[in-house]
Amino acid sequence: MYYFQKLLLLTFLLTSCHSGKLNVIADLPMRLKEASAIETVVNSELLWTIEDAGNKNNIYGMDLKGNLIKNIDISNSSNIDWEDLTSDTKGNLYIGDFGNNSKNRDDFTIYKVSNLEHDEVTAERINFTLPKKVKSEDFEAFFILNNHFYIFSKENKSTKLFKVPNQIGKHTAAFVSEFKMKGKHTKITSADVSDDGKTVVLLNHERLWKITDFKGDTFFKGNIEALEFEHDSQKEGICFKNNNMVYITDEKDKSEGGNLYTFNI
Repeated sequence: MYYFQKLLLLTFLLTSCHSGKLNVIADLPMRLKEASAIETVVNSELLWTIEDAGNKNNIYGMDLKGNLIKNIDISNSSNIDWEDLTSDTKGNLYIGDFGNNSKNRDDFTIYKVSNLEHDEVTAERINFTLPKKVKSEDFEAFFILNNHFYIFSKENKSTKLFKVPNQIGKHTAAFVSEFKMKGKHTKITSADVSDDGKTVVLLNHERLWKITDFKGDTFFKGNIEALEFEHDSQKEGICFKNNNMVYITDEKDKSEGGNLYTFNI
């Protein structure tokens, strides 16, 4: 009986372990030094990315072989610190200009890009500030769900979650919740929600957190599973390929990184 119980336990551990293998499918375009996001868009066969602070105010579309196909200048914007991308079901792409390493910003911008066909476009602006008595935060991750943006702070101590309506104009972000992720390094660098709205993924350099079985926007009350990667690199972008697989990008550091990966969750 004891032997049988041990065998059942071993079988469970072997079948429940995640391989953690990132599958390289392409090198990122050489001209992109600091790819900071990755996103799919309805009615587009391309994967879209941006570069973060200090780089051009452009969005880039590439194919699955890593070839740069589109280079779009956002004419009425400046790249203060672009950090993440998300998109809606109508084919609009949103740029999160809310990076804040020095924590001295009190105004943040989300750019709405409605036309990905031209080489130069004018974006609409969604601006937000944080609630009174909330200290300035650094953000690198967001997604859109039920016509609201959910924006995650980049902290090791605890992650703060805010939401902003998807409406052109100025808003005060609403505080949703705060949660301490498990692990030594817990800074969230990108996020996405599956098309069916049932799974959230939060990215870190060493792992991703898969969140399921939540109700409404109480994400941190759902089932949170940490899926460890087999290597550590500066991973900055994540989006769903389908409900069971994600795309991930990392920045190039000497001879490592600078790749587009798939990862089975």
